[in-house]
Amino acid sequence: MTTNVKRKYAVVDLEATSASSNAKIIQIGIVIIEDGQIVETYETDVNPHEELDHHICQLTGITDRQLRKAPDFSQVAREVYELVEDAVFVAHNVKFDANLLAESLFWEGFELTTPRIDTVELAQVFFPTLERYNLSSLCEELAIPLDHAHSAISDAQATAQLFLTLREKIASLPTELVETLLALSDNLIYESRILIEDAFEDTSNYSDPDVNSCHGIFLRQTSGVGKSKSLSKQFAINLQLMEMEPRPHQLEFAQFIERSLEAPLDVTTFIEAPTGIGKTFGYLLPLLAQTQDKIVVSVPTKVLQDQIMEKEAQLIKETFQISFHSLKSPQNYLKLDAFYQTLHELEENRLLNRFKMQLLVWLTQTQTGDLNEVGQLHRYANFVHRIRHDGNLSKKSLFYREDFWRKGQEYAKSSRVLLTNHAYLLTRLEDDPSLVENRVLVVDEAQKLYFSLEQFSRASLSMADCMVELQREIETEKSLLKRRILESLQFELNALVKRLDDGGRKLELDGEQVQKIRQDLFELDVPKLSSLKELFHSRYQVFWLDRIQEESHQVLRLHSGRDTLVSIQDFIPESTRVLMVSATLAISRKVNLAAILGVTNYQFLGTEINFHQGQTIFIDREFPDLTNLSQEELASELASYIDDLASFDLPVFILFTSKELLLETSQQMLVPHLAQYKNGDATNIKRRFDRGETSVILGSGSFWEGVDFAQQCQLIQVIPRIPFDNPSDFLVQKINQRIRLEGKNPFYDYSLPLAILRMKQALGRSNRFAEQESIVILLDQRLLNRQYGPQIQTSLKKIAPLTIVSRDEVMETLDQFRRRE
Repeated sequence: MTTNVKRKYAVVDLEATSASSNAKIIQIGIVIIEDGQIVETYETDVNPHEELDHHICQLTGITDRQLRKAPDFSQVAREVYELVEDAVFVAHNVKFDANLLAESLFWEGFELTTPRIDTVELAQVFFPTLERYNLSSLCEELAIPLDHAHSAISDAQATAQLFLTLREKIASLPTELVETLLALSDNLIYESRILIEDAFEDTSNYSDPDVNSCHGIFLRQTSGVGKSKSLSKQFAINLQLMEMEPRPHQLEFAQFIERSLEAPLDVTTFIEAPTGIGKTFGYLLPLLAQTQDKIVVSVPTKVLQDQIMEKEAQLIKETFQISFHSLKSPQNYLKLDAFYQTLHELEENRLLNRFKMQLLVWLTQTQTGDLNEVGQLHRYANFVHRIRHDGNLSKKSLFYREDFWRKGQEYAKSSRVLLTNHAYLLTRLEDDPSLVENRVLVVDEAQKLYFSLEQFSRASLSMADCMVELQREIETEKSLLKRRILESLQFELNALVKRLDDGGRKLELDGEQVQKIRQDLFELDVPKLSSLKELFHSRYQVFWLDRIQEESHQVLRLHSGRDTLVSIQDFIPESTRVLMVSATLAISRKVNLAAILGVTNYQFLGTEINFHQGQTIFIDREFPDLTNLSQEELASELASYIDDLASFDLPVFILFTSKELLLETSQQMLVPHLAQYKNGDATNIKRRFDRGETSVILGSGSFWEGVDFAQQCQLIQVIPRIPFDNPSDFLVQKINQRIRLEGKNPFYDYSLPLAILRMKQALGRSNRFAEQESIVILLDQRLLNRQYGPQIQTSLKKIAPLTIVSRDEVMETLDQFRRRE
């Protein structure tokens, strides 16, 4: 329901002695808005008759001396009340400001009962791709002036501009969509729906031909790319057209790419290239210039995939009109059918209904449907699971033509450059090798491909989730025969769990158990159990159940795997030209990357790793020896160490080898930080870290593989442990067996060189451009007291200067480092 009444809005910001319930007002800023215009402003200091905390003085710039000259609140209460009594109360985080002002006015005899609007929640709905919604971040994103943050009048003026920007944004949406949002807006706190009602009056002027309705959901049409332009045969000229200058190592790398095109099609070219040389442009521009072939680029992680699409790909598209498409697994995309169904279901949790509002607005903006575009996605993980694409799409679907996943497959066929990640590349190639037929395949950071090969040769699922689904199927199955088979399957799985409970952390399944479970699954056609059926596929020969520690509880997982290593050559058609790009090709004197990947016909090209002047490596000789500590004790030592590092107010990145140790360390830390698995996935927390939400980030997994820290001019990087493989790991056991059969030493010819390779990669994360400075702190005492320690040190010294120091020397160096900022 809407109204034509022209409302008055009072945008209020208060500064107070604290954020607690007994806070006292020390500064008031009010901005009055009528008919879409700022018509009046008001500001005053208020004497709280108590000294301010040092933190408040630093935050606001207000001093005790300044406030001693200010009026009491009782002296300004009437004029403040008369200014806001007939207005809608607007604030950024309205609960604090409205409650504090209402309470203060009440004690002076004035009752404030005006409706309230919260610009935080409205911003979350109408700017759905942002990660942070504090006032400073919103002002930066939306180009709103904020001259003196935490000054009441400055914050009130910025909030007023944000309020008007929100109104303008709402008015720019289709009328039918705003009506849908109004129907959901009772889920907003307080009376925030009032602004939507107000803006609704102006939506009749809506005109955006690129946004069209499909069954009540408004979708943005995909914009095409213009006719592509020819690139110069000279790499340097193409860079100059993009207003960039080639780097010496980048130019040399591009020449190696051109040389690779001279090799026969059946020869895989491995090219060694150091990090930080700009190799993405180094392979894309020569391939686009020297061939007419379509190109498939595979990178280790979705994080890096998104980075390339946002930066290098975007710049090439703008300069040369080259078509790019980023291809991921179906689960990354919104399934419109599933989302449409949720719109007709009212959730008990109001935040989920608000999230639907966010998605409706986001759909008017996105051209990809990639859910990673949505900010703070991790907060709605359970709901997102319901609306993720499953890769299945009926031609009878209401959204068949508009389906993001289906359209992505079409773009993949026609785009000149297709960007994907190692894991999805392998999944796709197993069923559809035409993805790379008659194309050039570039595998970037190829040293990570064999980990993806191994992960591809495994399957895993949560036993808890599986048992819940199984019980639901038993309760709803009408066929007595099928119900008996489901109960048999449930019995077998429960027996496995009991055996694990009796025996420890890991249980291998024997052939008889596997055969019985496979038989039950073969006789069932239950979509909800498809993951379990896939796990027991005939391609897998080894099965085990284990227990792992999550943040606050243990999780049982069921796994399966192949009993032999997988060769990349099994996936790639003969018509594909393959280029493998890696920071290191020789893993040891006896083991190289081609052999590990199962490639038999290859050539090696490459350059020496350059010595980076801006990076320094320290080994802290005083950190406790981790081999003598329990995980809890090590986490405690690490937490204390990181808390000390955070005091230098520089970006700090800690790279863990263990998820469990990461979470335990996070639990014991005192300083604000972002932790993978706890605060979101790698993509999410990396984006938040780059935007300055916190100066400390804890990462593992994909952070070793290809997450670049290119936004920080200075960075402290901490590596607590040498990244050795777990000798009991299924993959490691298979590789060790193979290496022994070849007459080699599994540790010195594989595990140790591989750990060195990972450490070199890790150092490359903070070595992204010439001006960047980074200090890397290694804490593992095995670098000093094991026979292999000098070998690791010698290898790392080829990258950057390495010094063995005391903890005091580390802190002293960091203090000097900070002063250079």
